[in-house]
Amino acid sequence: MSRDVQVLPTLPKVEGLWLKAAKGLLKRPGERSQLPDRTLMVLDHTQSVLGLADYARVTGFALRDSVPATWLHVLTFPLQTELMAAEDFPFPLAGLVHVTNEMTLHRPVAVGEKLRISVRAEDLQPHAKGATYAMRGEVHAGDELVWDGTSTYLATGVKMSGEAPPAVRLEAPDVTPSQQWRLGPDLGRQYADVSGDANPIHLTPLTARLFGFPRPIIHGMWTHARAVAALGGKLPEAYSVRVQFAKPIFLPGKVGFASEREGDGWRFAVVNKDGKPHLVGELTG
Repeated sequence: MSRDVQVLPTLPKVEGLWLKAAKGLLKRPGERSQLPDRTLMVLDHTQSVLGLADYARVTGFALRDSVPATWLHVLTFPLQTELMAAEDFPFPLAGLVHVTNEMTLHRPVAVGEKLRISVRAEDLQPHAKGATYAMRGEVHAGDELVWDGTSTYLATGVKMSGEAPPAVRLEAPDVTPSQQWRLGPDLGRQYADVSGDANPIHLTPLTARLFGFPRPIIHGMWTHARAVAALGGKLPEAYSVRVQFAKPIFLPGKVGFASEREGDGWRFAVVNKDGKPHLVGELTG
């Protein structure tokens, strides 16, 4: 059976989708076995030069002729949120845990290129704490696939038949952090402004407490982007990167960045003062 393709005129505004997602809080955990069988797509998307500049400022990337791989993830995020906020999506958007992320930049992408962006949900699997699923995104320039990525989310409190697959853990580099980052109290709001991800747990102490956090936490995708940006001129023109998210980073806060060469790529981690990882990743060219 072919997958339904729904073409949207523009990328949806994520801010409005969070209001829509609030209704999803009424979805109750239980037996889940099916994800929506459709792909959301936007044709001929024009990238925002100013939006990219703001994103680079907040995440630490230098402005270049080509865009960071994580910027292309940001372009898929409105479609991810649109699909996950839909009435037929089996899990409430609020409360999902982003556990891993991986992406491949197949070639440099210029900010002036028009893009076809698509997202679908698949790979629903049992997990010890509930169920996981993948949001898969693709970005094409014309007919050429220039980027693809997978965001894996955990829905807790969900029952699924079957055995959970074994967890595969990335290994953090065993080196002293070479950089220290100070994260201000408003960094979550800054990243929300440039990414569209206005999840309340990232914004203010009050909204974070409503969801069980004593203080706001920074977006995992900010940490992901900042880590890739920290590799700077070491990045090849095309590369794959995957990360696993561990402990949240509370705002304000201070973390360290460690990296070491491995083969044709890098292993890296963002760690707390005790060396415990918030994020572990690997990048290969």
